[in-house]
Amino acid sequence: MIARKVSAALALASLMVAGTAEAKPKAAAGVQAAESEQFRITKVTPAYWRVTIDKPPFNIYGPDSMAPLNRVITAIENDPALKVVVFDSAIPGFFLTHYDFSVPLDQTTSMPPGPTGLPQLPDMLVRLSKAPVVSIVSIRGRATGVGSELSLASDMRFASRERAILSQFEIGAGFVPGGGPMARLPRLVGRGRALEILLSGNDIGGELAERYGYVNRALPDAELDGFVDALARRIASFDKQSIDQIKALVNQASLPPDDAIGAEWAAFLESVQRPAAQELIGRLMQGGLQKNADVETNLAKYTGEANVQRNAEK
Repeated sequence: MIARKVSAALALASLMVAGTAEAKPKAAAGVQAAESEQFRITKVTPAYWRVTIDKPPFNIYGPDSMAPLNRVITAIENDPALKVVVFDSAIPGFFLTHYDFSVPLDQTTSMPPGPTGLPQLPDMLVRLSKAPVVSIVSIRGRATGVGSELSLASDMRFASRERAILSQFEIGAGFVPGGGPMARLPRLVGRGRALEILLSGNDIGGELAERYGYVNRALPDAELDGFVDALARRIASFDKQSIDQIKALVNQASLPPDDAIGAEWAAFLESVQRPAAQELIGRLMQGGLQKNADVETNLAKYTGEANVQRNAEK
């Protein structure tokens, strides 16, 4: 019943966007191809992989992203030699952005749960946090919604001081985030700053994200790649059993329970069917969400304007 209601809630927004065929780049040498090349694994060494997100034009996460990401998470969990994985992006200006509103949500809600018993996306984020491998995100460009949630689920976050933008924009579109930020952010940044991030829907640049603890460090853009690569190689040189044990013990002290992550997904499904969310998503889609680079780049501005316009028309 919830899945049908959510699908109906987004039907107007779905009709506003015509489906577009995306070019599918060919796999480069040394790269393990993933479905539609959305998540490409590069095995730098047997102990150190890079996962590059490549879904032009804006790295928008959708139902078609579930199987490729699941294949990556499963490979991370099961490779006995792997010690560290770095997530980065091939798309200038975008690390990983929000969920795809151009398709009915029942394409997602009809999917079976994952191995943890949670729905697909929360399941994969929980599994990434608990995998016996160190996960690092290298954020250059916008990490919004799912991009922020993937970052929060990873073990370490490093950002370009000049070019990284993190946010949980969902409040500006009238609904609740579903990928775990309410459970994870307070543990990283404290209650007040978590509420500021979640209830303002504002963009958080790299320097402020570092100050708040949203990321480990913000580095000058020219230094980001070298720093992350050097750290990954250093970790990959250490004893795997000790890495696994340290991470498992830190997880015991710091990770939220799985049911807290599941509760957020349920809240997302309930909230996205509300009239306010339906109307705001429709306004944003009409204004160019998922089509216009300026809207995707300046999402906080456009969600703010949509709410001002909606309130003025009441």
